[in-house]
Amino acid sequence: MINNLLLNSLYALMATLCFAILFNIRGKNIFFTSLGGAIGWFVYIFTLQHSISKIFAIFLGSIALSIYSEIAARVLKAPVTIFLICAIIPLVPGAGMYYTMLESTKGNIDTSLGIGLETLSLAVTIAVATILVASITKVIMSIKKIKNG
Repeated sequence: MINNLLLNSLYALMATLCFAILFNIRGKNIFFTSLGGAIGWFVYIFTLQHSISKIFAIFLGSIALSIYSEIAARVLKAPVTIFLICAIIPLVPGAGMYYTMLESTKGNIDTSLGIGLETLSLAVTIAVATILVASITKVIMSIKKIKNG
């Protein structure tokens, strides 16, 4: 079980690495961006294996990689989006979008709507988790700034 989890995380790391190359991320940031994708996917799969809902697993995976992206951006002095955009790719419900369109073209409207709503809820969950972490980070940084004068 743990080998499968680590292997899946390695695949997510490689996929994120390919997108980082595609997005022209350079230097040491390319490795840390890829690591973010692996972390998010690891948390997602680990949570999913412990029979928690898919939406909650996506939420926790997005929270984990958003926190990682915020920390990496501060440590490496780079924009958060460098780490976040590529790292979120493994969690994006692309298969759900594909199957929604496939069922639509087959004429299975009920199935298409079901898959489409699930896909939409997963995408919204990713957005909410990302915004939540970014907002909390902004509040924390504002409080730090006020305390430091």
